[in-house]
Amino acid sequence: MKPYEEIDFNKIHTYNASQRSSKVLTTLEAKPFFKGMSMSEFLNSLPSMLKANDLKTVALAIVKAKEKKKPVIVMLGGHVIKTGCSPILTDLAKKGFITHFASNGSAAIHDTELARVGHTSEDVASQLTDGSFGMASDTAALVNGAAKRASKLKRGFGQTVGAMLIEENAPFNNRALLANAFLLEIPYTLHIAIGTDIVHQHPDADGASIGDASLRDFRIFVASVAKLGNGGVVLNLGSAVIMPEVFLKAISVARNLGYEVTNFATANFDMIQHYRPVTNVVNRPVLQGGQGFSITGHHEIMIPLLAAAVYELAKV
Repeated sequence: MKPYEEIDFNKIHTYNASQRSSKVLTTLEAKPFFKGMSMSEFLNSLPSMLKANDLKTVALAIVKAKEKKKPVIVMLGGHVIKTGCSPILTDLAKKGFITHFASNGSAAIHDTELARVGHTSEDVASQLTDGSFGMASDTAALVNGAAKRASKLKRGFGQTVGAMLIEENAPFNNRALLANAFLLEIPYTLHIAIGTDIVHQHPDADGASIGDASLRDFRIFVASVAKLGNGGVVLNLGSAVIMPEVFLKAISVARNLGYEVTNFATANFDMIQHYRPVTNVVNRPVLQGGQGFSITGHHEIMIPLLAAAVYELAKV
């Protein structure tokens, strides 16, 4: 059997590791947890690298945006509400760290049901078998009624849902994003795709009103996006398609109208990093200046952790 040629390793040039520049240092490593550790000590104990650094950078960007009076826009998917994060986001808004909520229809529906009856999220598999899935008439009456009123009065869709929750003194309004956004007089805009929400399958759904109210909310949303330049922040929490697409169009409209929407921060928080949030939120909008971050994790852990980091950095 003929032997094959082998490379000669004896001629390789080597060096001492002690003389090499490296990315990971002992000074950057985590510090062990100890009983009674404060939140500030916990955050400082995280490894000073990768996503731990990104989390603190995003939190600091939110703190600085508040100081500069720049927008902090939080875009939501329905799962964020279903995982119990509304009270955390409400508190951030009350303390001035969120200036605009924007969501698809499902987030608003879950928030509305929690505000009114204290529970939400159907057993879709079992209710789909008999056609009862999504047939809650009281939920549809409020949301569809809000669309009609918003269209008639030329007011925001989300704003009107919040107003109606306040009017009826819903028993769990204290933790509701829609109700609190209305009381705080900050926008909560609804961005609807017809047919995606349970309220659209009810006889009181009016397509013209829903479309008109949602389009008005898009214009309200663009007005906030137009002010992002030089210090604003956009967070996408759990919306895989609708809000990333809405945000991309809003950026284009704002820049088309001459607003300098550059040098701001974006971040996508989700359990899985999907194509549209990464492309339309984290990457494309900040190509002309700014920073984009992708942080993966479950909402019920990452959103409270982000809020804690904001409060610690702001010394609230």
